[in-house]
Amino acid sequence: MSFLRLFSSQSSRPATLRELLLISSVCHRCLQLKRYSARSSELPWGFFGRNYSSIIPKKDVGKDQTCEKARLLQVLEARMQQLQADNITEVKCTEVQFVNRLNVTHDESHNDANNLTFLPDQEFNKSLNVNTDTLVKEKVAREQMGKTCHIKPVIPKTTSTPSKWIEKLNKEKRNKTRRQLNIVKKMKESKESLPLSSTRCVTDVKTTAKGRKSTSKDNVVKTPMTHRARHSVMNNPEAKSNALHDFSVEAVLAEVENLDQQLNNWEPSAKLLEDEEGNKYGDTQRNILSYVEACAFINDLDRAHQCVMFHHRILTRRKQLNIKIYSVLMHLWAKKGSLSQIGNLFSLVEEAGLKPSLGCYVAALECMGRMKNCSPCVIERFHNIGVGEINPQSQDIAWEEKEGRCLQQLKEDGFTIQDVFKNCVFQKDEREMVLKAICAVDPEFQLQPEPEVEICQSPLVKRFYSKAEPIKYPKLHLCVEELKERFDRQLSGEQADTISINSVEATKPITEKMKKVRNRLADLRAKWKKSLLQAFRECKFHLAGDRSCSWKMNLYPYLCLLDDKEYVDIMVQCIANIPPNGEALLTIARELGNRVYNKYSIRKKIKNEMVDKIKEIYYAYIELLAKDTELNNFLPREYTMKLEKEMNLGLSLLSEDSPWPHFLIVHLGTHLVDIMVREIKIPVNTQSPSHEKKLIPVLYHMYSFRSNKQIGFIKPHPILTELLSEAAETTLIFDSCVMPMVCAPVPWTSPRFGAYVLAPTKLMRCVEGALQHQLLLEKCKSSDLHPVLDSLNQLGNCAWKVNKPMLDLIISIFNDKGSEKLEIPPPLSEAPHMPKHDPKADISPAAKSVLKKKIAWVRKRAAEMHSLRMDALYKLSIANHVRDDIFWFPHNMDFRGRTYPCPPYFNHLGSDVTRAVLLFAEGKPLGERGLNWLKVHLVNLTGFKKKCSLKERIDYADKVMDNILDSADNPLTGRKWWMNADEPWQTLACCKEIAHAIRSPDPTKYISYFPVHQDGSCNGLQHYAALGRDVIGATSVNLMPCDVPQDVYSGVAQQVEEFRKRDAEKGVKIAQILEGFINRKVVKQTVMTVVYGVTRFGGRLQIEKRLKEVEDFPKDHVWDASHYLVQQVFSSLTEMFTGTREIQDWLTQSARLISKSGSSVEWVTPLGLPIVQPYHRTRTTLLRSNLQNLNLQISHDATQRPDTVKQKNAFPPNFIHSLDSTHMMLTALYCYSAGVTFVSVHDCFWTHAFTVDVMNKVCREQFVALHSQPILQNLSKFLVNKYRYNIPVDRKSKKLQDYQRMMELLSKELKTGEFDLEKVKESTYFFS
Repeated sequence: MSFLRLFSSQSSRPATLRELLLISSVCHRCLQLKRYSARSSELPWGFFGRNYSSIIPKKDVGKDQTCEKARLLQVLEARMQQLQADNITEVKCTEVQFVNRLNVTHDESHNDANNLTFLPDQEFNKSLNVNTDTLVKEKVAREQMGKTCHIKPVIPKTTSTPSKWIEKLNKEKRNKTRRQLNIVKKMKESKESLPLSSTRCVTDVKTTAKGRKSTSKDNVVKTPMTHRARHSVMNNPEAKSNALHDFSVEAVLAEVENLDQQLNNWEPSAKLLEDEEGNKYGDTQRNILSYVEACAFINDLDRAHQCVMFHHRILTRRKQLNIKIYSVLMHLWAKKGSLSQIGNLFSLVEEAGLKPSLGCYVAALECMGRMKNCSPCVIERFHNIGVGEINPQSQDIAWEEKEGRCLQQLKEDGFTIQDVFKNCVFQKDEREMVLKAICAVDPEFQLQPEPEVEICQSPLVKRFYSKAEPIKYPKLHLCVEELKERFDRQLSGEQADTISINSVEATKPITEKMKKVRNRLADLRAKWKKSLLQAFRECKFHLAGDRSCSWKMNLYPYLCLLDDKEYVDIMVQCIANIPPNGEALLTIARELGNRVYNKYSIRKKIKNEMVDKIKEIYYAYIELLAKDTELNNFLPREYTMKLEKEMNLGLSLLSEDSPWPHFLIVHLGTHLVDIMVREIKIPVNTQSPSHEKKLIPVLYHMYSFRSNKQIGFIKPHPILTELLSEAAETTLIFDSCVMPMVCAPVPWTSPRFGAYVLAPTKLMRCVEGALQHQLLLEKCKSSDLHPVLDSLNQLGNCAWKVNKPMLDLIISIFNDKGSEKLEIPPPLSEAPHMPKHDPKADISPAAKSVLKKKIAWVRKRAAEMHSLRMDALYKLSIANHVRDDIFWFPHNMDFRGRTYPCPPYFNHLGSDVTRAVLLFAEGKPLGERGLNWLKVHLVNLTGFKKKCSLKERIDYADKVMDNILDSADNPLTGRKWWMNADEPWQTLACCKEIAHAIRSPDPTKYISYFPVHQDGSCNGLQHYAALGRDVIGATSVNLMPCDVPQDVYSGVAQQVEEFRKRDAEKGVKIAQILEGFINRKVVKQTVMTVVYGVTRFGGRLQIEKRLKEVEDFPKDHVWDASHYLVQQVFSSLTEMFTGTREIQDWLTQSARLISKSGSSVEWVTPLGLPIVQPYHRTRTTLLRSNLQNLNLQISHDATQRPDTVKQKNAFPPNFIHSLDSTHMMLTALYCYSAGVTFVSVHDCFWTHAFTVDVMNKVCREQFVALHSQPILQNLSKFLVNKYRYNIPVDRKSKKLQDYQRMMELLSKELKTGEFDLEKVKESTYFFS
């Protein structure tokens, strides 16, 4: 299509196929090949790429390149001969020159003076205006030039035998002729004669893509007969005799043109993701946008401009541009003060069929504001000016002749000037420049005060936001100055991007050998950095290439985002993180790419001068948190938004960072890995410097099998592994975004701002590269997100500190070979040794097989031990680093709304060890019931009295008080009662807290920092029972008040036993064999996971695993027994939860039909959070790198059809997860208004012992309030309104029946039971 576009520069229409044939022999690609063949042996950087790793022999690519050039020249020669055989040799000389001139920006021209960006305005404008002359002038000019100008063959005719390319082209020509004859035959057989002036029918187009096929049989596209066909027939007498034949040829040409136009306008059936401005976000759009933004960051205007122009000139590529890409380029030109270029870009936007966004107008106004002598006339009359008419000497004359006006056009496009300042993101002084331009037209212009923030209208939070009575929200126990000092520390850490901490292994004594090895490693790292820096700069130099080829998208801009040494530091730091057994290339590449992106995001905010603005607002926000201030009647989000409005001058706090696509992150990472593999060397004998001349690679690229798939691995040399082990270095380096914050997190005010000060953080975490969740959040009404944002802020504002005695005890065991019983992983020195064998020995095949299995097990075990050991090392080292400090965990959520702390290593969602070393930073007295709640919590942690009442648990704690005190005083030398608990380390921590409280003068006044947990009783089934109002099910999961806690697992086991007895009496053999083997443990996992969508197949595997653990059960009957039991478990659940199974089936079938209709399942939580399931058919993208070709499996691409199996299986559990997250958020909000410290681990709620009763009351009230809403009815209405437009085009197909079934199913009213929800408020063991 590029030929069509280039040739039609003098016309307002695309070039015809005949015109395409006229220029095919001198198209820009052919000219490029011709010039390339005549050039010297100098090769572009693409040929210097190293396509081998350090352990793969280098291939001789020179011969392949020569052969490739020869084959390409053969194609060119064959095409020339074919064209000469068709007697089509006439070409207009001026057109050939025009093609050369137009391609100056994207051909390999070395003349910088001809670069299109730096041409004079008139020439630049002419090169952009490709549609200026009429078709008649073009035809006349071509006929005149054709008489005197003929094209000489580029390559002389050869006398040798025709090549295979000529044979292929001749075959193509014969097929074309045969097709023309068939069309003529059909026309003759037509019943009705076709008038010359009538319209004709175009054959249908069938498009088939992988995974989908669409055929149009009935839709006929009608296109008028071409002017050239009518003119040749009506005015040429000789042609009239052969009118039908001539018409058929012209019809073929017109048909091909029409089909070509349809293909160029074709879009996939699955629409690309779009934002509010209509920007499409496919892989191509995101790659181009990231590239242009990177060029903008490094101020490479020429490269960004050439990239956009290259895509714009070709119609098929023009569709890959969205308005945001043009807007970014406009902002670049605005910084240069080039209004003419922005005018050109507005013309290109219109030519592309796009609507200018607010950002485009902001760029134009900013540019006008930067111009020294820009008159109000220019500002008022900017848009729709002709290209080339912005001339400083004749400005006013040019503008007077045009109709468009910038500000008027802005209003005509549906925007207002107030929208500019309300919705746009400003950097540096952009706001002032825009305001200056507007005031030049309207000197009395003033910004209107922004309206009051809307309040969420959800009935669940109406009371929370009403503030009918004065509310005093809780404050931190820190003063203003201390909070400011903490913010400065946090800001400095994030600006540095990395933080070095001491490892907990630092307590080991340092030997002389360790000192020597550490010095040796330091020398090696210095050499590595030097060689990496040199190689990195060479790569940048070659990728920069020729400036005339700057339209080519490569990695060059991404290698300029940071300082060269920063890339080197990232690579060197990565070496120490590679496990001894190696790591997948994809994993390492992803890690490196993400680290570059994180640093780039921070540098971008610093460059845009956001630091001072954030600091100013946070200092004012501290007034709301500090204990020595009076302000306490605002939520953190409310007060931060209020401060933003008051400080609305200057730049915006929001960042327009576009997340890089996954392909780009991996591509950049593999490039850095390739440099590492090539350049990092190590001497063979590290102990003897005299042997340093013989160097070997440190990292090796190899292949290994994982789950029957061959994947690339990067493995360190054993010498490096040995050096790192002997050095036992005591310093660990982390990114600042994985560490707890030393100040209160920045409140979430929107999906794009919150949590860390500078480090990029997503409000909704998702699969790498998925964008649909963020776009859905940004389209959502801002007030609907307020409850979610406020709950995340409440969770993040909880301050923590370290339990030092517990941390010291755990570190001592960690450094003393660990303890698998206490879940402290041992070091690799304790790993099983590799079995010894003699390779020369003659062993039997059976023994060899056993040996291989044992070797594989040893390697797997060593890898697992290393992973667990490093995970524990990171957690304990971070805890030790903040042992004397107070810290916070900023929170975000997954796509279902479940909340998580952002720091990945050390947080309260971690293991038993991590939770045991965490305390609330603020303490509260125990009060009258606090000590009893500590005792209940202790017994819950042990797991000894799960079926007992609260009173019985308290009595048991009093009974074993001696063991509790002994555990607190002598944890490692006493009776060690705590070690037998389900959660031993948390049990020990609770023992110490109870001992301190009992030994205090007055336990009721003892200040406790210890978090007490209240856990839901099979929370998923609780929500199902509440939805279905099942009386029996509600009783079994403790929604109904009972004297003792009900155990749903024991209830199911009892029900299954009844079924077994009945079948045994009927003579069922497997039922007789199972006698005495059915218990709570066998059925627990299956019952627990039924709510999460486990199938009968999965349940059978779970029960099979449990039966194999029973020593006395006959192993020959495991399969039959598990198959029998899983049926009985599902039958028992159906009887106990009558409504639950119906609801689950309704959710599953609804998701199946929705996904079959071509849509992903979406819904909105009762709290207003929009959710979409990101399960789509897997798409494979090939990434070619020097190390290897990577097949990236992408399962979240919204342009692919939904994965029906995943969509239907995941909908029930995801929907229930969204309900339990809603319940947790409601509890968090109302606990905050009650002054209660609250954090959660999904369905496990934490607070002080003193406030457990208040939290329990709020928890039950919010559960009742949540399920008092018509949840299923609202879900049904939403699904019907959302998917009622998915009507299939073919009304006679099976799809229409599926659509009707889907609508009937979505509209179905589900029957519910008679359970009274108010009973939940009286249930003691609902959460206990």
